[in-house]
Amino acid sequence: MRVSFCQGLLTGAIILNLLILYYVSRAQQQMMEKRKELGRGTRRAVLPASGVGGGLGVFVGAGGEPGVVGVEGHSRSPRVTVLLREFENFENYVGDVATSFLRHRSELPFLAVADTPPYPPLVLPEGARLLVLSPSPDQPPQAHRPEFHVQTEFVLLVPDGVELEQPRAIERLIRELEGEGGGPVRLVAAPVLARSAVQCLHLRVNLREWTATYSPAASGSSGSVCTALQGDAIVLIRAEDLFNLSVPLGRPLFSSLFIQTALRGWKVKLLEGPCFSANHRPLFSSAHNQWKADTRLKEATVRLMRSFGLKRLLLPEGKEQWYGCSKETPRCFGTVQDDTPDYLYLDRWTPPCCLRALRETTKYVINILESSGVRYWLEGGTLLGAVRHQDIIPWDYDVDLGIYLEDIPNCDHLKNLDSGSLVDANGYVWERAVEGDFYRVQYSETNHLHVDLWPFTSRNGVMTKDTWTEHKQDVEFPEHFLQPLVPVPFAGITAYGPNNHRAFLELKFGEGVIENPQYPNPAKKRLDRSKL
Repeated sequence: MRVSFCQGLLTGAIILNLLILYYVSRAQQQMMEKRKELGRGTRRAVLPASGVGGGLGVFVGAGGEPGVVGVEGHSRSPRVTVLLREFENFENYVGDVATSFLRHRSELPFLAVADTPPYPPLVLPEGARLLVLSPSPDQPPQAHRPEFHVQTEFVLLVPDGVELEQPRAIERLIRELEGEGGGPVRLVAAPVLARSAVQCLHLRVNLREWTATYSPAASGSSGSVCTALQGDAIVLIRAEDLFNLSVPLGRPLFSSLFIQTALRGWKVKLLEGPCFSANHRPLFSSAHNQWKADTRLKEATVRLMRSFGLKRLLLPEGKEQWYGCSKETPRCFGTVQDDTPDYLYLDRWTPPCCLRALRETTKYVINILESSGVRYWLEGGTLLGAVRHQDIIPWDYDVDLGIYLEDIPNCDHLKNLDSGSLVDANGYVWERAVEGDFYRVQYSETNHLHVDLWPFTSRNGVMTKDTWTEHKQDVEFPEHFLQPLVPVPFAGITAYGPNNHRAFLELKFGEGVIENPQYPNPAKKRLDRSKL
């Protein structure tokens, strides 16, 4: 085989390029190894036998010039960055907090973090700097990302108005956290005196049910170990752990932080000491400013819960806070396609606010049917939920009731719906369904969570209809299931259902339906029973 001149030239060029790439790669590798050796040597040279030592910290001071932080008269570099995340633009003491820490520990990087540039601008001492999280089109991406601005091993999260009186307090927190090794305690905290007392809480976050539950935690002799804190505290966390969170510096800070750490199984240790003092008490000088701060806190909490997909908080004192839909807002999910609501594809179940609205609507409708003399029974998946859970199936999105067609004239809310829908005095919407020959009661004109009423008529001992839909429960069945109707516990009330619920359900859904839960359309989304 003869090789032409062009082929030989091309082969030589390829070989030459490969040789160049090889030597360039080797040179880069040698440079990286030298840098690592230099870094290890530098760290060995500056690390003292005791105290806080570690990686170098880079900061931009009041003059805006970058530099390597150090301690005058000390050959060590700091291991911790002090970070103040939560403060109000209209009244704050960020400058005083920075001065307090830097007066005692001038080597510490101090970072104030804001969503947008504060106005009026912060007045910070030399050695402290501001990081704005909102991106700017003229800046590189790392300019607003906090992980690029913290070069230390640990981060100390401090509240506004706090003061450092005992410089050794920071070392105590570091020793406590290092003493936990690689265990579940990944944060340590110290209380802030003269503020709201800090409380150790247990936090259980159930994303599938859109719910976070707080409960009190018992104190131990050497400090409390729990999963969340309530009140004013200083928290130490490794920088690597903090910046591995999805939202490391969300607001409100403690809510955001502990929801994420609880989901990872991390714990926080609340120490009895050292304590930090609060120089400014109260934090706001007027009732108006306090009101503004409270309002902004509520707004930030709403944004956080919506971004985390949490609709319901159960607080330690037993109260509930809701962040989902209501009678005045649309429901939490859109039009259902293929009997599979969108939240099932997110591996979540029906939001608790939607379940609450369905329960309210069901109780309301049943009360009207009973008072009007309309015979009804729990139908289809609603009866299945009553048998399994004494409630709505956790992933169901409506409620089904069967009614006797001949009883409709007894109910003022139903008998005239052929001429149009009815909005009753309590805001519920009664209407004929557009999908078929049945009735629907919506939670409100805005929120379309609903109860469907399926009218059947008795013919020769069979409950039947003139028209049918594709719903599984919309099939004929013997009337003896309704003679008599029997009480069934459901959603906190006693409703009525067929007298042989197992046979009734297996007629409609198949054998074993009670013991084998499944999503409405397994072809689109199948329930993983191992997670039940």
